[in-house]
Amino acid sequence: MSSKENVATGQLLALLEARYAIRVLWALRDGHPQTFRLLQDSVGGITPNTLNTRIKELRQAGLMAHGHDGYVVTPSGADLLRRLAEL
Repeated sequence: MSSKENVATGQLLALLEARYAIRVLWALRDGHPQTFRLLQDSVGGITPNTLNTRIKELRQAGLMAHGHDGYVVTPSGADLLRRLAEL
């Protein structure tokens, strides 16, 4: 693995280590869009501030997006979830 790939992997792991990050993505795994409120309920126990922060980080990483019906995982996010499910 190149040093650039090592850096990218390290950044991804740091993002996923953040509290609730994986749970936010996992709540979207079925592919159905969720509003902020529904996503908050799906994750459970997450404050609005923390959810806003995780959404911002996950969107910047290209793992989730906001469509006209709500938040969804991107193809990259779906690929990551498939790989995590294999674990």
